[in-house]
Amino acid sequence: MQALAAQDYIVFSLYFVIIVGYAFWIYRRKKKAQTTSNDYFLAEGSLTWWAIGASLIASNISAEQFIGMSGSGFKMGLAIATYEWMAAATLIIVAVFFMPVYLKNKIFTMPQYLNKRYNSQVAMIMAVFWLLLYVLVNLTSILYLGALAISSISGLNITLCMVFLAFFAVMITLGGMKVIGYTDVIQVFFLILGGLVTTYLALNLVAEEFGSQGVFSGFSLMMHHANDHFHMIFNQSNPNYIDLPGLSVLIGGMLIINLNYWGCNQYITQRALGADLQTARGGILFAAFLKLLMPVIVVLPGIAAYVLYQNGHFQAEMLQDGSLNPDRAYPILLNLLPVGLKGLSFAALTAAIVASLAGKANSIATIFTLDIYKTKLNLEADEQKLVKIGKTTIVVAMLVAVLIAPFLGIDKKGGFQYIQEYTGFVSPGVFAMFVLGFFWQKTTSNAALFATIGGFLLSILFKFMPAFIDLDFLFSSGFSVPNADGIYEIPFIDRMGFVFLICVVGMVFISLYETRKGIQTNGLEIDKTLFKMSSGFIVGMLIILSVLAALYTVFW
Repeated sequence: MQALAAQDYIVFSLYFVIIVGYAFWIYRRKKKAQTTSNDYFLAEGSLTWWAIGASLIASNISAEQFIGMSGSGFKMGLAIATYEWMAAATLIIVAVFFMPVYLKNKIFTMPQYLNKRYNSQVAMIMAVFWLLLYVLVNLTSILYLGALAISSISGLNITLCMVFLAFFAVMITLGGMKVIGYTDVIQVFFLILGGLVTTYLALNLVAEEFGSQGVFSGFSLMMHHANDHFHMIFNQSNPNYIDLPGLSVLIGGMLIINLNYWGCNQYITQRALGADLQTARGGILFAAFLKLLMPVIVVLPGIAAYVLYQNGHFQAEMLQDGSLNPDRAYPILLNLLPVGLKGLSFAALTAAIVASLAGKANSIATIFTLDIYKTKLNLEADEQKLVKIGKTTIVVAMLVAVLIAPFLGIDKKGGFQYIQEYTGFVSPGVFAMFVLGFFWQKTTSNAALFATIGGFLLSILFKFMPAFIDLDFLFSSGFSVPNADGIYEIPFIDRMGFVFLICVVGMVFISLYETRKGIQTNGLEIDKTLFKMSSGFIVGMLIILSVLAALYTVFW
């Protein structure tokens, strides 16, 4: 890999100065108004719809999308875009059904919701779990994979890259949610602009390879020469079926993944929890529109690299330790960019990483400060003390991530797989606990504990059971497929769907049994008027759903 040229560093430094300068300006402008912890952690009433939408995307898109999804595009094609396009549909569900419940009941953190709906025991268990997950899985994986990607492009030492990213993120995060929200607008601008530059180059390279010109010609040639990479729904004969099992990406476990991520996740929902309903819905709808664009930036370059590789290019560059490594596709394409534009794409990748780090760090501070410190460690803490504790938590969390990230084997598992492996064991139970808590007044606290603990144990059972029990006769014609070692295994997405359904059934039985014994529940305040939508939102929703229907029809 070639190091960045001086002009690239100038472009990147300009990006750095703009972000830090704007962050400082926002901080100085809003500092006098920042008198409460809710204002610091949630930017209560301060973020516009476009800032909320941009911040949602900035917190979501990071190195695992740029590097990992481009690698998956190289390996399996457009089908990996289902994570992005199904997220657009999921965001609409969250805006219509989840946000009204949160805002009506003045919910600011996910543990606070669990405490209000169930009890303090459930809330504390999940608060500790989320802290561990965000620090030991999310923060570390984004930091390490981001540093790895930046190191491979810039030639800088990976430890130095980790320290730089952590420092950059802390500078933004210490200013609170207002600073994060508004700087994310610029981060997303760089992210999309730089990403589109890389896609433009990749499609042009394909066109030139076959004696043509232009991005549309390049796209057409990609569809012709890699037609197998433009199918969204796999059948069981496809070697990638175990990662994306057929219709489950539309009506099965993929919905559980997305609804849990976008609707029950502190560092995602936190962007909208400080706004009124109309503003929150507008921001979420804007994020859904941006989600439609993401595969153009993070998937198409990988497919382009695959077509070029099949025609004799990048034969040595795509190898790692003698084996083909699809995750090298995006950094290779970045290296081909002209001087200056390479710096812009480098800034885009950095923007994605830093914005995600800032989002995670702020949510870690929010949960620890409001749900643990304020409720258990110092009940008398004033607002100024809570903000100070929040800032200290941000610095400590980032230091811990820098110190432990190199020892977790994240690069060996792959960032996307690393995150999914650990969050997927609990996501089905957590989502079951949330959704029944929302919409079924009889759900009890013990039922919630069953979903949390039982869902985790069931996930482990379904994951490792095939290694000890021969399931060929049970599943060879059903949901299970052979993995790389020839052992029949239930695909990850299907496994999440099964666990979710079992958790829901178990929660219903437990709740009915306990309510018949006279146990009272803490139902939330909900009425049908909460879910009424404005005409503008309905129009935007219909446009997004129509585009999704067209995409899946064309690329089925």
